[in-house]
Amino acid sequence: MSATNDAVSALPSWTDGATRDAILDFVATVTEGPEAVPIEERVAVFDNDGTLWTEKPMPTQLHFIVQQWAAAAAADPSLAEQQPYKAAVTGDFEWLGGALEKHYAGDDSELKVMIGAMLGAAADLSVEDYAAMVADFYRDARHLVLHRPYSQVVYQPMVELLRHLEANGFANYIVSGGDRDFMRPMTAEYYGIPPERVIGSALGLGYDEASNQVHYHATFDFMDDGPVKPVRIWTRVGRRPILAAGNSNGDIEMLRYAQGSRQHLALLVHHDDDTGRGDTPYDKGAEQALAAASEHDFTVVSVARDWASVFPDPAA
Repeated sequence: MSATNDAVSALPSWTDGATRDAILDFVATVTEGPEAVPIEERVAVFDNDGTLWTEKPMPTQLHFIVQQWAAAAAADPSLAEQQPYKAAVTGDFEWLGGALEKHYAGDDSELKVMIGAMLGAAADLSVEDYAAMVADFYRDARHLVLHRPYSQVVYQPMVELLRHLEANGFANYIVSGGDRDFMRPMTAEYYGIPPERVIGSALGLGYDEASNQVHYHATFDFMDDGPVKPVRIWTRVGRRPILAAGNSNGDIEMLRYAQGSRQHLALLVHHDDDTGRGDTPYDKGAEQALAAASEHDFTVVSVARDWASVFPDPAA
């Protein structure tokens, strides 16, 4: 089998076309010949929600947090009349989703309400206890619409891309607006990315000498989104990535940061598939990124045209 066929066989869930060719050509260029990039500089960064797995009807972490809020409202019924506990109790996904869409449009008023409730739910927990709670959630929870385990709503084409990059000497990182410690318990199993390569938003932490534990504080450390993403990449990795993949307005700066490398590829996943394969089509929260794609030469990945399949085969 030729080298080209070997490369194509590594991305079986991608359709034959310009997007797959761009990926394969980029990987070949940076790994072979005069333009090859030293292996230590082969860094790739990926957003998580909407890039590596589905984020509709709401991000997975929000599903987890909603369960915590509903439990808190059951213990203290007075909470049930205030947001975001009210949305959790009534199942008002529209309010929850709207808060995130407002964030992507530059309005964080409702997101701050949600973050305040998140801080209260995690305060004083040890990092190990929180990780155990999250692991239990991943073991038992099902996607709210597709009714599959969350391990089965990862995007199969993107997982194949991760494996292809890894096979060619890349170090893959997750760089997400989601909570770093919510992602870490599953990234090795779902994506093959170890927890030390997960960069995300974070609650405040402190060390308690008496218990010899690291605990969460009722404070918010940083939101890893927009222009913060390049800063966090540098502080955690110490290198500019040569490949970046995202899907939303909050990923524009990360994609542009990768384009500062001599060899680079910026991938923007566009959720445009209305064929009923399970991925919800939407542009909300990605309008600026899609508008910037031509100006900045992002390679737009069309879910409808570029992916032959979306999710893993449950039978497999």
